[in-house]
Amino acid sequence: MIRRSFLQALGTLGATAGAAAGPDDKTRFYTLETFFMKNGDQGGRLNDFVSKAFLPAARKVHTGPMIFLEGLVAPHMPQFATVMGFKSAAEAMSLWTRLHEQEGYSEAVARWENEANAPYEHASLTLLEAADYSPEIRIGEPAKAPRVFELRVYHSPTWRQLAALHERFSGPEIRIFHRCGIHPLLYASTVFGTNLPNLTYLIPFDDLAAREKAWNAFTGDPEWLKVRKESTEKHGQISSVIQVALYKATPYSPIR
Repeated sequence: MIRRSFLQALGTLGATAGAAAGPDDKTRFYTLETFFMKNGDQGGRLNDFVSKAFLPAARKVHTGPMIFLEGLVAPHMPQFATVMGFKSAAEAMSLWTRLHEQEGYSEAVARWENEANAPYEHASLTLLEAADYSPEIRIGEPAKAPRVFELRVYHSPTWRQLAALHERFSGPEIRIFHRCGIHPLLYASTVFGTNLPNLTYLIPFDDLAAREKAWNAFTGDPEWLKVRKESTEKHGQISSVIQVALYKATPYSPIR
């Protein structure tokens, strides 16, 4: 799934980040890989490849979090996204090679890609660096039923304003989130990707009704209204574009 050509372009960052992995061994980097498809058999073929080839191979060489998502509401539909966590950029760089060392994996990729119809229309790959205040994604028993995941990307006009956005999130905003039933799995900034600079975060909800209830509570929260007003007065409009996409975890996703 993760393409070698992209990860080779990380160059020095990979070696530096790998050496700098802290003693706490936290998940410091995430890849967000998105596949944009057309209606027809591409979605079924992609799910078949991921569940029967990619996931079994990845489980042998990767111990970090893995989430596989199918689009519910997104700018391009149908859509499929994967989120994978790594302790360093170097670890992400080596995944492509380690996967292809697994018996039968290269052949499975070839079968998926070499059919008469293309396996997808196009794809994107983003490298995210977790914020210092981002929680660690817990790897354990999957949820009883696949949850809805909301991916939100906040683009800031400048890096200074992105820093102010992170400051607001790491302070009062997370506390208000939790009080209202919003519990993001990760907060990150894009290292390589589009719409720089930005803050990206991923939120699971039990269902769409739970999502609506939580956001209604948040947008009407008196403390949030006060925090937003103070932040705007101090820093101006620190997020100029907000992108939102909704997904549902696949039944085979290790975290769902």
